[in-house]
Amino acid sequence: MDKVKFTQMKDGDREDYEFLTAHEVAYTEKTAERLLTAMKDLDASLSGYQITRLGHSVQAATRAWRDGADEDWVVAALLHDIGDIYAPYNHDEYAATILRPFVREQCAWVVEKHGDFQMLYYGHHVGGDRNKRDRHRDSQYFDDCAEFCERWDQSSFDPAYADLPLEFFRPMVERVFARKPYDPAVIRAGERVALTDAVVAADRAG
Repeated sequence: MDKVKFTQMKDGDREDYEFLTAHEVAYTEKTAERLLTAMKDLDASLSGYQITRLGHSVQAATRAWRDGADEDWVVAALLHDIGDIYAPYNHDEYAATILRPFVREQCAWVVEKHGDFQMLYYGHHVGGDRNKRDRHRDSQYFDDCAEFCERWDQSSFDPAYADLPLEFFRPMVERVFARKPYDPAVIRAGERVALTDAVVAADRAG
């Protein structure tokens, strides 16, 4: 059997769906590889900055790693703008949807809302609301998103910064996306983890 028998899902039988399930499991195991390939496409996305969107993403992840952040934070920083190509009007929600089954709730929330928080830096220059983030004041993750944007997002447009290469982050992406999706032990709903760890940062600095 190399294809299902049905042309309408309601006509499928157990054999068809067991066959599809095996294919889907094998396909999902390659999610990390597909995401890393998509990251390379960011080099051809929005122009005008001093570095590409891939450069921005790698720089944000590099800053996170050098700050001693854990893998959830580093991978979130790396992928936070992956939606720029495919969903330019809600790129933050797009990236969060990709991450949500595999990272802490805290990190997914921050990625989902970071677009509103970034308005602080430029909204008033383009007729927008620079205080758009205030609508999220009641969230326990408000301060985390503010720090994410200040330390790793708005600051990561520097062509002179010594970025780590995309391949450096491959093992982290692979580990994160190899997790069981929506595992409560991974999601850790309501739990906050600091973005930075001075001890880990010092160790990574050598």
